Amino acid sequence: MAKNIAEQIVEMLEKANVKRIYAVTGDSLNHLNIAVKKSSIEWIHVRHEEVGAYAAAAEAELDGFAVCAGSCGPGHIHLINGVYEAHRSHIPMLVIASTIPSEEMGMDYFQETNTIKLFDDCSYYNQMITRPEQVQRTLQTAIQHAISKKGVAVIGLPGDVSELDAEEATTSNQIFKTNPVIRPSDEELNQLANLINESEKVTIYCGIGAENANAEVIELSKYLKSPVGYSFRGKMAIQPNNPNEVGLTGLLGFPSAYHAMHEADLLLLLGTDFPYQKFMPVKNKIVQIDESPERLGRRAKLELGLTGDVKETIKALLPLLKEKTDIHFLNQQLEFYEKVKEQQLTYVKDSGKEDAIQPEYVAHTLDRLAKKDAIFTVDTGMCCVWGARFITGTGERKMLGSFNHGSMANAMPMAIGASLAHPDRQVIAMCGDGGLSMLLGDMATIFQYKLPVKLIVFNNRALGMVKLEMEVGGMPDNETDMINPDFGMIAQAMGYPGKNVHKPEEVETAINDCLQHDGPYLLNIFTNPNALALPPKIEFDQVIGMTKSMAQLMLGGKMEEALETVKSNYKHIKGLL
Repeated sequence: MAKNIAEQIVEMLEKANVKRIYAVTGDSLNHLNIAVKKSSIEWIHVRHEEVGAYAAAAEAELDGFAVCAGSCGPGHIHLINGVYEAHRSHIPMLVIASTIPSEEMGMDYFQETNTIKLFDDCSYYNQMITRPEQVQRTLQTAIQHAISKKGVAVIGLPGDVSELDAEEATTSNQIFKTNPVIRPSDEELNQLANLINESEKVTIYCGIGAENANAEVIELSKYLKSPVGYSFRGKMAIQPNNPNEVGLTGLLGFPSAYHAMHEADLLLLLGTDFPYQKFMPVKNKIVQIDESPERLGRRAKLELGLTGDVKETIKALLPLLKEKTDIHFLNQQLEFYEKVKEQQLTYVKDSGKEDAIQPEYVAHTLDRLAKKDAIFTVDTGMCCVWGARFITGTGERKMLGSFNHGSMANAMPMAIGASLAHPDRQVIAMCGDGGLSMLLGDMATIFQYKLPVKLIVFNNRALGMVKLEMEVGGMPDNETDMINPDFGMIAQAMGYPGKNVHKPEEVETAINDCLQHDGPYLLNIFTNPNALALPPKIEFDQVIGMTKSMAQLMLGGKMEEALETVKSNYKHIKGLL
């Protein structure tokens, strides 16, 4: 019996080493579902397609490629948030957007959507399959786009087309995973070397594009006596074994990295598309090296912009450099970094009180007890701050989050994908109560697939980052408070242990018990709702804004909340000003 198109697609996905498809099945996806059932690929039945897209994005970031699918209309529309995250984070992912019967297209049919328009802004390749002759060519091209351009490819697949008899294409259906060596030309390297050689104080700042160049970055920093800062996405790769690192900058970062970048004569941006222009220096010379030339110069005024892989570029550059001997600038930045780290431990030593446990203390304890190769996922908002500042890169750990798209509710879904892809590794989701609430249903997916995910809920009973945004803007926070269910009881209802932690002295034992448990576990920790995460660069208008909001809270009768906010953050604010 001839195979149908759904079976042909699955066969090609198997050859591309796809292990699973994240989806909610439905009429237009049913033929694909049955084809998967007969294959080596696993169909992961999530409760919400957005969770499936985030889970696939996590798997793809860890392993290089993954697949999610959505049935016609609402099914594939639900994928959008996770698809945007994958595409904006340059993660290779295939989306199978199943659609209505092809003969009904353009007739305002039930659940009809235009997948070409829908996914146009979050994909590098986006085409509809309508004939058997297209299938192999379209799928091969889609996957080739995803892995080579590092982003999302979408194929629209009408349900009726899935069941048609397959036809063999005359073109290649093989997937080519190429690995070219890309570096600047010799002339450009000489320009860069001359610029570095004539600069006394050089700072290096790395992003995720330098992920595979840890040893080379360290060698370069030692040779140039340069401090090394990094972005949040670059932290896990650049921090380990790096004696010259000075932390990260940006909204979540440290003043030490900000200081090192601004005090340098020359700033080298390596593999970073760091988006916060206000944190970039404007008076010193800046060089940017990136494998994608279209990113050059869009965040800062450059002296030189070069295209190249960071690892290969540094290897070619080093023989052209003169080793620097003056270590004064480097030592100065390292000493400042030590003071910043000491200041950061203020709230680790002062762990808080009942139902107001300092989140810094929780994150620091989690960092200390987690395995050296743990995979962390962090919800957007305050959890990102605590992860950025307190989870240490070991060279084996990974940290995943919605760092480019900035969506809520990503930590738990990403933990699902990470745990399925790496069942042998400890997977820890640092969840906000707001984020977890948004996609609560897929806690059941964790139980269904017996995933040993550890959900650590930083329960501050508020949309913490939004609250901070309003306060620094001079507004009293409004409608940011949350009345939450008992997350511990919800976990138990879902089929696995859940524990509420109200007191600081319970934290260490509770985290240890959670991490040691053989299976999924939820820890609901009642953190301080007034703990703020201020950026390393505090502008005068932000101080004025905070002052205004505190005054408005007091005038509005919320005296206790205003005083608690000041008391909770006085040392932190003082240390950054």
